[in-house]
Amino acid sequence: MSFYRRSFIPGATYFFTVTLADRRSQLLLDQIDRLRTVYGNVHQIYPFETVAICILPEHLHAIWTMPPDDADYSKRWNLIKGNFSRGLPASSTRTASKIRQREKGIWQRRFWEHQIRDEQDLQRHVDYVHFNPVKHGLVKQVAGWKYSSFHQWVARGILNADWAGDASEGDFGE
Repeated sequence: MSFYRRSFIPGATYFFTVTLADRRSQLLLDQIDRLRTVYGNVHQIYPFETVAICILPEHLHAIWTMPPDDADYSKRWNLIKGNFSRGLPASSTRTASKIRQREKGIWQRRFWEHQIRDEQDLQRHVDYVHFNPVKHGLVKQVAGWKYSSFHQWVARGILNADWAGDASEGDFGE
């Protein structure tokens, strides 16, 4: 097994991808109120700033800025994933390993993170987060996806409501 080293810098900004185990699932949208409640509860106990976020059916992208004295985003994601799963039925396709570990098999075990390096890197990742529903063919225009911080960015006057148009007008590939 390879050893993955995460960057833990207090006060840093990070881009995350957090994914369900079943990539065909619609669970995050089916349980959006549960996700919002859990996310908010964790945020109250262990603060962080959500710079941008987009919830898709089976994964989410978020950009967080951590408090100046704290870099433990892993604890926060562990609480969000665990509390979201609590009360939901276990996946019927759990592996033996997940059963042994008493995991429900709802989430992929890990998440992907990237420490934001500078303003240009931040802007590129914010654009990626907001454009993701178009990239996945869920909507033709970014404004058409309601589970995104894009609408808050528009309300604050940072982006125009017609930003990025449709998939043919931008390339935000991975």
